[in-house]
Amino acid sequence: MKKRENPSPRDASRRNFLKASSVVAAGTLAGGMSIGRTAHAAGDDTIKIALIGCGGRGTGAASQALNTNSLGPVKIVAMADAFQNRLDGCLNSLNGTKWAKEGKVDVPKERQFVGLDSYKKAIATDCDMVILATPPGFRPLHLTAAVDAGKHVFMEKPVAVDSKGVREVLAAGRKAKEKNLAVAVGLQRRHEDRYRETIKRLQDGAIGDIILTRVYWNGGGVWTRPRQGGQTEMEYQVNNWYYFNWLCGDHIVEQHIHNLDVSNWLMNGYPVKAQGQGGRQVRTGKEHGQIYDHHLIEFTYANGAKMYSHCRHIPGCWNNVSEFAHGTKGTSNISGASISPTGGETWNFGRGGGGGHQQEHFNLFADLRAGKVPNEAEYGALSTMTSIFGRMATYSGQELSWDQALNSNVDAGVADFSSWDDTPPVTPAADGSYPIPMPGSTRVV
Repeated sequence: MKKRENPSPRDASRRNFLKASSVVAAGTLAGGMSIGRTAHAAGDDTIKIALIGCGGRGTGAASQALNTNSLGPVKIVAMADAFQNRLDGCLNSLNGTKWAKEGKVDVPKERQFVGLDSYKKAIATDCDMVILATPPGFRPLHLTAAVDAGKHVFMEKPVAVDSKGVREVLAAGRKAKEKNLAVAVGLQRRHEDRYRETIKRLQDGAIGDIILTRVYWNGGGVWTRPRQGGQTEMEYQVNNWYYFNWLCGDHIVEQHIHNLDVSNWLMNGYPVKAQGQGGRQVRTGKEHGQIYDHHLIEFTYANGAKMYSHCRHIPGCWNNVSEFAHGTKGTSNISGASISPTGGETWNFGRGGGGGHQQEHFNLFADLRAGKVPNEAEYGALSTMTSIFGRMATYSGQELSWDQALNSNVDAGVADFSSWDDTPPVTPAADGSYPIPMPGSTRVV
């Protein structure tokens, strides 16, 4: 098969801009157009953004939003983070960019907010959109507040850490649709041409009926941050959010969601059963909080197809981040954008077609400027739920149904905390260790 020519993200953004411009012109002739809010009625089409969560991903998302200026003006007008040093680091980084020189980073002291409740102050500013990039345990709370305030939202994945949070995100997504507000989710593979073309071909029957998918996120692990003198327990846990389930959901939720989402996208649905196993083999110190260092789950879809899911945080092992599909008439390396029909010629997308972190922002801002209001809350929430579903299976050691998992009343204890002196949902024992889930005894539903 002939290779498909792949445009760069910049080329794609130009095409989107031309499409958006034609819609804008038509809307103007019909009597005016907005980006889903009335903020631009006076003729200023700048999309003003408040960034909530100023770590590495928040800084990246803000940069990618600013990089859509070719579609129309964008400006960062407010920033919020639990920690002053994170906000300062992010602002310094953005102030060193070309956009700051063009006046696109306009965050004076009075619009810099610090603390656990700083998100409320950022949302209350004269912004049109908020970027949510805090630890994911806070996502349902922050999304609901943003939608209630009438703001468009770009939120990073995962969008919750427990079933209660997923249900809250689904409700907020429905409310956003009623209010004509955009909700975009940082599952960037869905915006990459190489993935989109591969998934389309597979859904069109390139390898027959899909009977099995295999998905992996295996790596060596992430950072730890030592306890500092004078820190409260809440400060310590929020600063080390990756290792506490009420903040992170475990690495199967925080990272592996990407791979699980690809399988769900391909299958156009979500698993109905899950069973698996996992544990802490290497990463067993007190500094590693509560989470496991490996999970292996067998998911079953409604049509009987299986998904084998494997994620691991152990140094010195086989590292791989990928997705594969097996059908009645062939196989596919989805992440490699290739399809191998039985007895036929292998199709390859070829080079390029990636850059999803940037492309998802191009698509979001182009849609808004074209008068479209994308809403990705549902699949963002349900792929997050798939990750949580897998964690529930490994933590409990039980085979569970989707309905059991989604309707579970066992929640992580996330609340609208406002002070570093608040007591977190989990506290250490006298020896400094934290409670670890134990298959066979841990209750998840």
